[in-house]
Amino acid sequence: MTTPLVSFEFFPPKTAAMEQTLWQAITRLASLAPRFVSVTYGAGGSTRARTHATVARIRRETALEPAAHLTCVGASREEIDAVARDYWNAGIRHIVALRGDPPAGAGGYAPHPGGYERAADLVAGLKRVADFEISVAAYPETHPEAASAAADLDNLKRKLDAGATRAITQFFFDVDHYLRFRDRVAAAGITASIVPGILPIVDFAQAKKFATACGASLPAGLETEFAAAGEDPRARAAVSQRVAIAQCRRLIAAGVEALHFYTLNRAELVGAICASLGIGTSAIALAE
Repeated sequence: MTTPLVSFEFFPPKTAAMEQTLWQAITRLASLAPRFVSVTYGAGGSTRARTHATVARIRRETALEPAAHLTCVGASREEIDAVARDYWNAGIRHIVALRGDPPAGAGGYAPHPGGYERAADLVAGLKRVADFEISVAAYPETHPEAASAAADLDNLKRKLDAGATRAITQFFFDVDHYLRFRDRVAAAGITASIVPGILPIVDFAQAKKFATACGASLPAGLETEFAAAGEDPRARAAVSQRVAIAQCRRLIAAGVEALHFYTLNRAELVGAICASLGIGTSAIALAE
């Protein structure tokens, strides 16, 4: 089995305790030599500042390659361009460019009057600021707001044509969805890498909520497996590992060369999954 490249997503901490947890995760997963680690971003000044502080610290204090998420939400083009210049000046060369979710209670996405309308516009704007490496999002089960699967694929092509390097998928649990999507991407003439996004399940109720929000399906029997594990953390971890490892092995067997893990700032589960796939030399086992 070919050993894939890996990358990891983290979210910026809101408290001192969360910051400690994050940096423990970063330190532990650094041993797996990821090709980059990304830090999420939300609308609003405080979230923006936390993201910038986190990626800047990763750049200063580690050998990891940090990627900063940036969205179209809640800011003008000038403000977003200024954020991008600040990243470039801090040595950040990789941006994950996203349209972004509307603020809670907004009733749907609406572009900022003076902002970038969509992710493709943001990608083009970032390329005008500096020669960033840019990753964008893709949706194997179609973005829930897309008019159709074909329209969603056209939007992905616009983002890549605007200058993005690769696409990272929304998480999914049924590998067939990814494989069919990859075939459709290839048929559309898209040659960029479509990296599968993997969400190891820490809390099934939370994962179910995430899946509902983004339109990802849950395979039959998955909820039953987690219910059978009850409140035993080791039993739940064993189910999580088994599900994610099987998913990753099938993707690798189908020729996937890179995996992106949504870590939720948790090192142990991701480390154990990677160890089972032969990734890294000092992964942290969660369960023997």
